[in-house]
Amino acid sequence: MTGDLPLTGVTVVSLEQAVAAPMATRHLADQGARVIKIERVDGGDFARDYDNAVKGLGSHFFWLNRGKESVALDLKTGEGRELLRQLIDRADVFVQNLAPGAAARLGLDAGTLRAERPGLIVVDMSGYGSSGPYRDRRAYDLLVQSETGLVSITGTPEAAAKTGIPTADIAAGMYVYSGVLAALFRRERTGAGAHLEVSMFDALTEWMGHPLYLTAHTGRNPPRAGLSHPVIAPYDAYPTADGPDVLIGIQNDRGWVRLVTEVLDRPELATDPDFATNAARVRNRQRVDGLVAEGTGKLPGDELVRRLDAAGIASARLNSVRDLLAHPQLAERDRWREVPTPVGPVPALLPPVLFSDVEAHMGAVPALGAHTRRVLAELGLSAERIDELAGRGVLAFGASDVVDEEGEG
Repeated sequence: MTGDLPLTGVTVVSLEQAVAAPMATRHLADQGARVIKIERVDGGDFARDYDNAVKGLGSHFFWLNRGKESVALDLKTGEGRELLRQLIDRADVFVQNLAPGAAARLGLDAGTLRAERPGLIVVDMSGYGSSGPYRDRRAYDLLVQSETGLVSITGTPEAAAKTGIPTADIAAGMYVYSGVLAALFRRERTGAGAHLEVSMFDALTEWMGHPLYLTAHTGRNPPRAGLSHPVIAPYDAYPTADGPDVLIGIQNDRGWVRLVTEVLDRPELATDPDFATNAARVRNRQRVDGLVAEGTGKLPGDELVRRLDAAGIASARLNSVRDLLAHPQLAERDRWREVPTPVGPVPALLPPVLFSDVEAHMGAVPALGAHTRRVLAELGLSAERIDELAGRGVLAFGASDVVDEEGEG
């Protein structure tokens, strides 16, 4: 492969923790940006210790922090804050997702930073935004899922449920990622920096688009439907003769005809007025689901999927996470790479966006403070000065840098 990664030469300083901001900056790092992650001296990003599932590393931290440089600073000290300001002065992008008001108290608000450097791109991430009655409220993923109504439409008719992944965090992180790319593109053309605000609440509210507008124009809250679809039938998981359920989604009446004639061997159902249209099938959902389940339950899973594929009907196996790890689509497309970590190489997925002419950057997951000494030396601090500051707790550094595949820490 030839060529540079698209963000080669871009420097990002991120005062980040948990999921939302690290999600955004990891994707920037994957595309070649230099990401300097600022962490607390006393334990660093608390996501490091959510669990120790990845050979002693936290699974969240491993997922979200490859390709970054860790610099540990005590920002309660004037010297720590001054060092951070010097790093930001050399950066193209500054990202922060501290608690409400914390960045301003540190003198790191967008107005102050951009008054000195109009070309800087500053990203403020928050739970609910910088204004409004919720501006000062702490926000965690489950809380935002609840406030935006996502929990109300997720789960079964009997019980609400949150999503199994941190959806609000991921949504906010991906909007920061795309927003930074847009800001960099604009700056390339005009020279102007930017101040971007992204909140978890706004991001997840955007993702609520279909049920949001449905309710706005009908006055009805969408029901919790489990694996089924509130306005399409059949659309659910159905049993097989020998194992896990298979999800079947029928999008139109032609699909229903193919399902009952080519898969279930019940051609008489194709023209039955109780089932011939989607509206009729939704009205008679319980009978439809019973008939489909009766037919699929007679077929082994492999045979059912073979028939569905041959008929051009959308389906999916109800996989577990273990099944995903061994998924043939990931294996056939060579989606795994080994990433260096403080505990040795660990397999990680390639990013979803790949350029055909350059290999994705799968950099090392850093130990806490692994790059403090080297990054501060770039600011002109002597080894003696760095040691003196470390002795007073202004900064911390790891025992050694992790060496990535390019020989850089």
